[in-house]
This record gives sequence, structure tokens and C-alpha cells, in this order.
Amino acid sequence: MNIIIRPLTLADYNDLKTSMVEAYHGNAGGIWPRSSIKNLLEIFPEGQLCVEVDGHVVACALSIMVDGKKTDRTHSYEEITGKYTFKTHDPEGDVLYGIELFVHPDYRDLRLGRRLYDARKELCEQLNLKSIIAGGRIPKYHEHADTLTPKQYIEKVKQKEIYDSTLTFQLANDFHVKKILKNYLPEDKESLEYATLLEWNNIYYEPKTSSISPTKQTIRLGLIQWQMRLFNNTDAFYDQVEFFVDAVSGYGADFALFPEFFNTPLMEPYNHLPERDAMRMLAKHTEEIKEKIQQLAVSYNVNIIAGSMPYLDTDEKLYNTTYLCHRNGKVDAYSKVHITPNELKYYGMYGGDKVQVFDTDCGKIGILICYDVEFPELSRILADQGMKILFVPFLTDTQNAYTRVRSCAQARAIENECYVAIAGSVGNLPKVNNMDIQYAQSAVFTPSDFAFPTNGVKAEATTNTEMVLLTDVDLYALKELHEYGTVKTMKDRRTDLYSVKLIK
Repeated sequence: MNIIIRPLTLADYNDLKTSMVEAYHGNAGGIWPRSSIKNLLEIFPEGQLCVEVDGHVVACALSIMVDGKKTDRTHSYEEITGKYTFKTHDPEGDVLYGIELFVHPDYRDLRLGRRLYDARKELCEQLNLKSIIAGGRIPKYHEHADTLTPKQYIEKVKQKEIYDSTLTFQLANDFHVKKILKNYLPEDKESLEYATLLEWNNIYYEPKTSSISPTKQTIRLGLIQWQMRLFNNTDAFYDQVEFFVDAVSGYGADFALFPEFFNTPLMEPYNHLPERDAMRMLAKHTEEIKEKIQQLAVSYNVNIIAGSMPYLDTDEKLYNTTYLCHRNGKVDAYSKVHITPNELKYYGMYGGDKVQVFDTDCGKIGILICYDVEFPELSRILADQGMKILFVPFLTDTQNAYTRVRSCAQARAIENECYVAIAGSVGNLPKVNNMDIQYAQSAVFTPSDFAFPTNGVKAEATTNTEMVLLTDVDLYALKELHEYGTVKTMKDRRTDLYSVKLIK
């Protein structure tokens, strides 16, 4: 047996007519005249698909394109097809409207209908259309109309309490019921003239935009596993920062991620002071360092998450703050929300009070600093705001501390259907109090499903070695996971029982 899915041609009409006669014997519908098929092939040839089995056409799917806004209104089959003239076809439309799909009854065990649905979905993606819409019969409704409304009937089909050959099949193919249509097909007595308006959403749809920098879908991350070392002056520090920015930029990275408190070697001149005072002296360098990294982001065309640095506000409160230096020159800031007992005890730091995603030329990202990632509420709020990549600069002294950050970061990737990138410092810093030892293994974590590595680790650095980690992440894979994953963590939440929300 040889099965081929291909575009329909007018030469197929005789086979098509034979299959239609068998498919619609005793059911709603009729035989499409040759003139109608010819018309469809002239105005929208790529939308007409068929299945050929051993040289004969035995199944077919016919479509037109329409403006999606028109499908939001109640319409009949006659209206959506322009009284079968197909004048409603809109070459600039954003929706593929399915006007016909049938399979010769002798071939229904081959699941050819599913193949046609898959071919339609591929066409929808190729044409960058928002969705597929179709009016669907509910042929078993007449058997339950005395006790169930159309809405109740549809719910029972969804719950698999009732099997409806048409609706059950469409739901199994990832369509959902958008609304109920009345008087859709007047000759459809089995459905009592009711129909479901079904929709399949194209998760790869990209709205037309005039932007010169549309969101990319494959993003290259550059993680800097930074060696703590003493510098003779700030210029030597800047040289080291620029070296790494240059390196990741040379490989075409979209983001460069530095670790938490990566600038603490500059505290060495203040080591004679109490830790609190030394950190405040370091904070005086923050504005200059931020401006220097901002220049590097523009010069090397890479978005830089500048690790984190101490920041003094106008009230002399000390925060642990990171800066997102966009490659277009813009700068965003985020202050660590959850201050560790160590930061409070030695430095008197305050926690930030702002949780938000950041819009970049690569989509929406989130930033949490070290200890923050151990609080799942924060990343869940960011995920609800559209975050696809979470960046976590961290600093840990022991393997125990690192394990907390790593394990929680990996959990955040799974539960929020996102990528999580963590970058830390390695080595020793003997002349800076409270910063003497470091432990790190920078990594990029993924959700855990078939499109991703089996262990949920996209890439990881060598433990306690200064290096750059470069890896690509695919945002399309996240869309696929969200809609068709083995489990759907974000969709399956019981929001009727609980919620996580931002108070301020």
C-alpha cells in the first residue's frame, strides 16, 4: 500500500467524486461539482489537500483563508463560503477556514483524517496564519437533545462520557470549541442544525510587525564563570570584563551573564574596614562600572546581565543590584528581593521590592539573584508575565550552598516551562573579608520532556574552572511544550484552589 499526502488537482476530480458519494451516502453534505473544485484550485491551490492511496484519491480537505475577526461573529456555512462561490476567500486573511474534510469509508481505519489535519496544521504554520477554524457537526446530538442542551452535550463529549464521531475526533486533534453555531447546516438533521466552531491555534504564529528587530527564536547564551582574582586597579578589572564580553560576542551570543558580586575583588583596598563599610565603599564604583558595561553592550552588540553589585540609594540603603545592559543602550535594574542572613549580618543590606520581566530583542526574560531562585513564587510570577529565559547570577562558597541554587534553578525550569541560566564565581579571594572561597558550576537548565535533554541540562561548565559556557536555546520548543507537552505544568494548575500573585 502506498499512501501520499499531496495538493489536490483538477485531474483528481473523478476519484474525488467517487469518494464523496461513498463518504456522504445517507449523511449531511453533498457532492461538490467540478466547477466548485476548479474555482477553489484557482483562488487557493495550496489550501486544497488530498490523500492518494495506491494511485486513487480517497480523502480530501478543502480550505479558504478568511479574516479571523469575521469568524468571531455567528455565521452559517453558506455565509462563510459566500454561497459556495468562495468570494469570502481573503488572500490577506490570518485564519485558515476548513470548509470540507472527508474520507472514503473503506479507508477510515487508516486514520487518513488525522494525516489531513496534520497537513493543514503544517500549511497554517508555513503561511504564518494565526489559527485553523472550522464548523463541526455534532451528529449524535439528536440522540441526546431531549435531555441535554448543546453546551451540556459538548461537555460530556469532552469528558468522554459520550462518543461523537466528529467532535471526539476534532478534540483529539487539539481543536477546542470556540462557540456554538445555530442554523449552520440547515440540512443537517442529526445535529439539529447546530455546529461547533472549532479552533486550533498556531503557536508559531508571528504577527506582522514593522520592527527592524523582531523577536528571535533561537537564542545564544554566553555564561561567564568568573575567576575571583585581585586587580592592581579598576582598569585591569575592566580589561578582564571586556575580554569575556569580546569572547562571547565573537561567538554571536545574544546574552552575556556575569556572576553575583563579581566585582568584589575591588574591595581589597578597603579590607582594613569593617565588612559593612567596605561594601559601601565598593558601592561607590557601581555607577562607573554600570556605565562601562553599558558601553560594552553597545560596542560588542550583546545584551549583558552585569552580575550584581552593591548599590546605595538616596536614603543610604544598600541593595544587591544587577543591571541588564541592552545592546541598544537601554539599561534596566533589578535588586535582589531575598537577602541572605549573611548579607544582612555583614553588610546590612535591604531587599528590593520590584518583581518584573524585561522586554529584550530576544523576547521576555527574568532575572533573579542567587537566593531569590530558592523561592518558587518569584519565578512563577515572572512566568505568568511571559518570561521564557530566567537568568540567575549567583555566588556560593560551599558545595552545599551551590547545590541549593542548582537544584532550585532546575526545578524552576521544569515548573515554569522555561530555560534557566546560572553563572557563578570560582577560586579564592584571600585579601577580601567574607569573600575568601568560591564554589560554582555554571549551567543552563531546560524543562524535562522529549524536546529537551533527558536530564534537563542543556549545558554545564567544568566545576571550579574559569571558562565561558556557550549554548543555544530554542523558544519554539517552549511553545511546543506549552501546548503539547507530556505534562502541561502551566496549564494544569488548579487556579480554582490556589493562586500566586504579586501584591505590589
